[in-house]
Amino acid sequence: MTYFVYILKSLKDGGYYVGMTADVNNRLVYHNAGKVRSTKSRIPFKIIYTESFATRINAREREKYLKSYKGSREKLSILKNL
Repeated sequence: MTYFVYILKSLKDGGYYVGMTADVNNRLVYHNAGKVRSTKSRIPFKIIYTESFATRINAREREKYLKSYKGSREKLSILKNL
């Protein structure tokens, strides 16, 4: 199974959200339905970036890194290059 790290952009406030899933399209639907507590006040979202990983562990590590202070510079670099 393939796992993905994704970055969503809120069309409401322009903010970003980093997450991990095995099905990016279903996860986007879930976010936009307001079923994720941390993002429901910021819907709608669109997917602007994805990375794929062979294991859930690797995807989770990448997600945690991009959410960390140290990884925020790399996230900004990714966003700048979109």
